[in-house]
Amino acid sequence: MSKESQTVIIKHYGVSPWEINVITSLLQKKFYTKDEEFERDYESKFVSMINVPIPYSFDEEFFKWFEYKEWEKVKGIFKEMKRRRGDGKAIKINLSFAGDPLIRFIVDSDEGQWFRTSVEKIDFVLELLPYHLDPKKIPENVTEVVYSFDINAVRWRMMTVVSNGNEFLNSKDGWKMIT
Repeated sequence: MSKESQTVIIKHYGVSPWEINVITSLLQKKFYTKDEEFERDYESKFVSMINVPIPYSFDEEFFKWFEYKEWEKVKGIFKEMKRRRGDGKAIKINLSFAGDPLIRFIVDSDEGQWFRTSVEKIDFVLELLPYHLDPKKIPENVTEVVYSFDINAVRWRMMTVVSNGNEFLNSKDGWKMIT
C-alpha cells in the first residue's frame, strides 16, 4: 500500500458540521480530506446522505494500514449518526473502496438495530470476498460490486454488479441484466 496520502472527498447533505468534523478528523490521520455539501434531491427519502469514497482496495492490507482501532471509530460515528436521527429513512451511507473491482456498501436500514448491525458487519465481508468474486459465480469483467444488507439473513449480499457497462441484479435464478 502506498504511503503517499490520497484524497478522500466526502459528499453529503443533512449532516451536521460536528459529524463532518469527526469523520474528517478520523480520516485525516491517513488521508487528505475535503468535504462537499450538495443539495438534497427531494425525490430521495433520506433526511441525510453521506458518500465516503476510500481510494484503496477493500482488503486486509487496507485494514492493517488504516488500523482496526481507527476503523472501529469510523463505524462508531456512522452508528451515532443513525442514533441521532432515529428510525425511518433517516440516513444513507454510501461507502466505497477503489480497486478492481470497486466495492460499494449501501447502508440504509430503517431500523436502528439493523443499521448498527450492518455497519458492524462491513469488515466481515473481507473473508467472503474471494468466494463472492469467484469468476464462475459472477458475470465477466466486473468493475463494480454493490453490497446491500439483507436483514432476513443478517448479512451483506452482493446485490448488483457492473460488467462491461451493464448492471446486473443478483436473483435466485442468477444474475439478470437490468441496464
